This record gives sequence, C-alpha cells and structure tokens, in this order.
Amino acid sequence: MSAPTPATGLYRTILLVVDLSEDSRQIGARARAIAAACGAEVRLLHVVEYVPVEPLGETLLPTVEIEEELVKRAGARLRELATALGLGAAECRVEAGNIKAEIVRVATEVQADLVVLGGRERHGLSILVNLTEDTVLHAAPCDVLAVRIR
Repeated sequence: MSAPTPATGLYRTILLVVDLSEDSRQIGARARAIAAACGAEVRLLHVVEYVPVEPLGETLLPTVEIEEELVKRAGARLRELATALGLGAAECRVEAGNIKAEIVRVATEVQADLVVLGGRERHGLSILVNLTEDTVLHAAPCDVLAVRIR
C-alpha cells in the first residue's frame, strides 16, 4: 500500500467504486472533490457480478457471452460517468467476479490510499446483512469512505 504523500499528508490514489445507479454521480462528486483537494488521481471501478439463472445448464458459452456483454455495456456506462464527473482522463475498470473481493483486490493492485463507495442506511433485519461497504471497510488495505446514500 502506498503511504500518504509527505507534502500534503493526504491521498494520492483514490479508487472510486460505483454500481452505475443514479447514486453514482453523488459518490463520484465526493471522490472528485477529495482528489482535487489532495492533488490525487481517481480511478473508477465497477464490478459485474453475474449469477447465471441456471448454473448447471447444458453449455457454458451463453453464460460467458452474457457476462462479456454485461462487462462491455458497463464499460461504456462507466466511461460516460467519468466524463460527466469531469474525470474523462481517469482509468475506468470493469471487473467480473465477487464484488467485495474484486474491490479489495483492485484497491491492493493499484495501491489505492482511499476507496470511495456508497453506503446505505439500514433498518430492521437489514442491519444483520453484511453489506459491501462493511466488508471493504474491514478488508481493504487503505482508508475507506462510504458516502451516505439516502
């Protein structure tokens, strides 16, 4: 993991994790503002977690094709989001796999100092569910900011 820069004591590499929902702009704006204040670079990440409806189907090829199409579409939407946020030059990555594991893996790989993602309020039984932001908070090799989504 990279250490904070001595000149600012703040972040150099921010991994912005988005689910490409409407909330992604709010989360992205927060990451962009932190990056501007710190002189940091922002890298965007979206994880496609495709679960086939019939995992024991006759052939794997349609599943692979569906996943490739999901990744391709997500890549286009992620680049559109980056442009809308004024981060058009930022690296945009789409990974396929377990969302929580991929976030931690990519954060480690890019030596992120900060992961920025969305966090939702929980009530009732949902408090018992291990959400993505909780897992990332405890497993990431760096600081994690969960932007509250109402």
